[in-house]
Amino acid sequence: MNLRYWIAGLATVSSFGLATSGFAQEVTADRLLAAGSEAEVGNWLMNHRTFDSNRFSPLDEINAGNVANLSLAFAVPLGGLEPSGFGIGYMEATPLVDNGFMYVVDPWGTPYKIDVSSGTLGRVLWVCDTGINKDPSLGVLATSRGAALWGTNVITALSDGRVVACDSESGEVVWDVQVATEQGEGFTHAPLAVGDKILVGNSYGDWATRGWLAALSAETGEEIWRFYTIPEPGQPGSETWLCDETGNPDCWRTGGGAIWQTGSYDPETNTTLWGTGNPVPMFDPEFRPGDNLYTNSTIALDMDTGELKWHFQYTPGDYMDYDEVGSHLLVDVSINGEDRSVLARFGRNGFFYTMDRTNGTFINAAQYVNEVNWTTGLDPKTGLPVEYDPSVSLQTYAQGALRRGAGINVHCPHLSGGVNFYPTAYNPTLGIAYGAGIEGCSQHEVQVMAPEDVVAGVVWLGGSIALQDGTVQRGSISALDVTTNTSVAKFEFPYPNNSGMLATPDLVFTGWVDGTFAAYDATTLEQLWSINLGTAFRAPPMTYSVGGRQYIAIAGGNLGGGNDGGNVELQNMQAANMIYVFAIN
Repeated sequence: MNLRYWIAGLATVSSFGLATSGFAQEVTADRLLAAGSEAEVGNWLMNHRTFDSNRFSPLDEINAGNVANLSLAFAVPLGGLEPSGFGIGYMEATPLVDNGFMYVVDPWGTPYKIDVSSGTLGRVLWVCDTGINKDPSLGVLATSRGAALWGTNVITALSDGRVVACDSESGEVVWDVQVATEQGEGFTHAPLAVGDKILVGNSYGDWATRGWLAALSAETGEEIWRFYTIPEPGQPGSETWLCDETGNPDCWRTGGGAIWQTGSYDPETNTTLWGTGNPVPMFDPEFRPGDNLYTNSTIALDMDTGELKWHFQYTPGDYMDYDEVGSHLLVDVSINGEDRSVLARFGRNGFFYTMDRTNGTFINAAQYVNEVNWTTGLDPKTGLPVEYDPSVSLQTYAQGALRRGAGINVHCPHLSGGVNFYPTAYNPTLGIAYGAGIEGCSQHEVQVMAPEDVVAGVVWLGGSIALQDGTVQRGSISALDVTTNTSVAKFEFPYPNNSGMLATPDLVFTGWVDGTFAAYDATTLEQLWSINLGTAFRAPPMTYSVGGRQYIAIAGGNLGGGNDGGNVELQNMQAANMIYVFAIN
């Protein structure tokens, strides 16, 4: 750990006393299970707050009646502005808070501990030196979506494939394990701590790698089990990779199926649920014909063994880049008079799905974006696109197939969604799910590569991608009744949403790429308050309380250019990695 941060920590001890010196309560497996209980109501102990990924907090000091008085309480600048191979990295992490201490990572996954107990300032106590190489020539994407708390450690998964545990009191490295061992593998999502395990998954499928999810010992980082999202020949699902038809029998080895958003956990069935990314190359299905399991899927795994319990594939044989890595909302609702354990989620392909989370049985789906043209609808029994033909090796959906030499294909929604991987939320009192995303279309064209030209660790799209000619991306928030799969309300915005959602009893919060951070009525989505902070948001908001006072926090920071959805007025926005914290005056 850098000496100056250690000295700063000592100064904090002498100035504020032991209560705010950095000595925090141990985060046990039982505390994580009880993260949604009254005992933890003021804390936010994991990426989505609770294992059900609902991102709902019952804190209601800030409410629809007074949110107009919300104002900035303090802000904390972070580091991590060093360039990666894709330019300055993205602030996409959810801050965690445990009894007045905030833990957050910068784009490189570097953990920070911040004392927020005063309510008027955030004092950085330490910065954990993970030793990450920030060399832009490596071509890695400087993005980290958060950390995990377990025991007395803060655990981060890094773009170079290491998982590092930092001591929550000192900031010193406790263990450092190289989990990803193949060229091009690495992590972007926040780890998930369950019981005595830490879950992490390879996030770089588009880098010509093969996706997987692994469970590590929370004590040591030693690997316990690993599930590959792309089966090898002879394993269940391998029959959906028709590699022999291509003359490249090893196409599965670079098949993608990456994991880059934190999954959920169902304690009742001891099942963890994660979403997987697109098959690779994303725009050239002729390179990897077949349905390409388990890409574009929800996978439900036994938490103890890593064995597959069930899966649901949303877009078989995808060639439109409709990854389905986004949040899995675990909710209990009554449907047609029957109590159901439901998985609800906003698909990147423009549909909101509900299914039985105990076995993956499809229940219902509804379109939530304004325009869907890639399919004419979903089969009401299976939830599969009505054009899906299990007898063919290459699917042709409603807008026609994307094929070599066939020219440009236009698909709606845009390949970014709909709702991309940015977290969604659910209000259990209202029974409403919220997703913030994009309205727009994209156009694709195949660019053929030979197998010998594919290099692990180098982005491989298999084609070109652009906005539909003459268009720009807009944004929206969709509110859907999970019981009926019907729209409750919709809010539309001039710019895309790359942030995600927070739900409280009568409010929802989100940020926008133009720097706007806003609060909305939880039922009508009427905007009740907003502020523009000048930096684009790609991180979701969260809430916590200290000393009986509620705060709303969000991480901001990335360039407008490249994330502006074609809105040229945003291209000169500058990066500033900040934590903004708000409270009622």
